[in-house]
Amino acid sequence: MGMIVVSWMTLATAQAQYKTQAQKLVSTSEDSLNKGASTSRTVISGYGSAFYQRDFYQHTSSVSLDRAVLFLGHQFNAKISFFSELEVENALVASGGSDEFHSNASGDVAMEQAYLKFNLNPKQYIVAGLFTPRIGITNENHLPVNFNGVERPQVEQLIIPTTWREIGVGFYGTTRRLPLHYDIALVNGLNSQNFVHGSGIAGGEGQGSVANANNLAITAAIQYSIPHFTFQLSGYAGGTVGLSPRKADSIGLSSGAFGTAAYLGEADVQFYGGAFTAKVLGTYIAYPDADRLNEAYTTNIATGMYGAYAELAYDWLYQQHRQPQFITFVRGEMLDLNASIPANGVYDGTLKQTHLIAGIGYLPIPNVVIKADVRLLHTGPQNPALLVNPAPNALPYKQADQFLNLGIGYSF
Repeated sequence: MGMIVVSWMTLATAQAQYKTQAQKLVSTSEDSLNKGASTSRTVISGYGSAFYQRDFYQHTSSVSLDRAVLFLGHQFNAKISFFSELEVENALVASGGSDEFHSNASGDVAMEQAYLKFNLNPKQYIVAGLFTPRIGITNENHLPVNFNGVERPQVEQLIIPTTWREIGVGFYGTTRRLPLHYDIALVNGLNSQNFVHGSGIAGGEGQGSVANANNLAITAAIQYSIPHFTFQLSGYAGGTVGLSPRKADSIGLSSGAFGTAAYLGEADVQFYGGAFTAKVLGTYIAYPDADRLNEAYTTNIATGMYGAYAELAYDWLYQQHRQPQFITFVRGEMLDLNASIPANGVYDGTLKQTHLIAGIGYLPIPNVVIKADVRLLHTGPQNPALLVNPAPNALPYKQADQFLNLGIGYSF
C-alpha cells in the first residue's frame, strides 16, 4: 500500500514528528483533528499518487494510479476521536461484470487504518483498532509529499513492509522534560503460512482481515529530538504461527503467542539543516526457525535479512524564503533478503540488491508534488537451482537494470 508535519494517519502527536520548515506549512483536516484543533467534529481529507515507469532492460513501460486514499475522522469529545483511511490501489479491482474484461486489473480496496484514539493527558494517549506501528521512517510518514522519489525506499518496502498495519492496542507518550517520545503496542502476529520467497515477511501481514490472533507481537519505539536531528530506535517481536497447538505440532512448528518468532530491529537518523536534509536507516530481521518453516511449507525463507539506505537532499529555493520547493536528492540503498539461510535453504543471489536513485521533486505548494527520478539496480547472480524456466525459454538474467520514474502526488 504504500513523509508533512504530522504524517498521514500518524499515531504520534505533533511534537513526536520530525519537521522541515516546508513541512511546517502543511496542514490537513486530519492534522487538525489529531491535534484537537479542528473546528469541525467530522473531517474529510485524503492523499494519492500516480506514476509512469520505464524498465529499460525489459523494454516495457507502465502507468498507474497507484493509490487514492480517503480519510474520515470524527471527534466525539475532547478525549476520544476516530480515525480511518480507505485506500484504493491501482485504480481497478476485478470483481466480475464489466471488470472481468480488464485482464490487467490488479487493484485492491482496503482499510489502511481504522482506530479510536483516547487522550489520557496532553502527553499520553492510547489507540485501539487497525493502525500503523512506528517502525522505520515511512510506515507512519507515507504521504507522497513527505518522501523523495516516486517510489518509497526499497528497504522500506522489501524489508520493512510499508505500509504495515495490524489490529491491536498501543500506548504513546512524550516525557515531560526531555524531547523523548516513546510507544509500545500489542498487535496480532504474522502468518508464516503466507510467507513467500523473495518478499520477506510482507505476505504474513494480517492487515485487519480475519488475521490470526493465537499468536501475538509487541512493537516499540523511542524517538529523541534535538535541534536539526531526530534519532529513532524501533523493534518488533512476535509469533508467526497461529495454528492450534495440535496442528502446529503435526508439521513441526511451535504455536502459542510467541511461537516460531520473528524479530525486527531498526534505527534511523534524520537531519535538517536549512536547505539540506538527510536520512540514514538500517534494519535487520532475524527468523531463527526458518528451517522448520521451510520443511513445513517448502517456502525457502531466510534466517536473516537486512537493509540500509542513506539519502541527501537539497532545496534550491530555500534561500529565497518562498513557498515553492525544488528539491534534488540522491539515495543509495542496499538489502539482502537471504543474508543468512538455514541448512535446508537455497541461496538466491538476485535478492542481494543495491539501488542508486537520483531525482527531483517540485512542490508548487506544500500539498502537491511533481517528481522524476532514475533508479539503477544491481543484484547478485541468479542461482540455476532455482530456475523453473531457464534460457533459452526465458530471457537471460541480467544483474543490472535501469528504471525511469515520473510521478505526481497530493495531500489535503
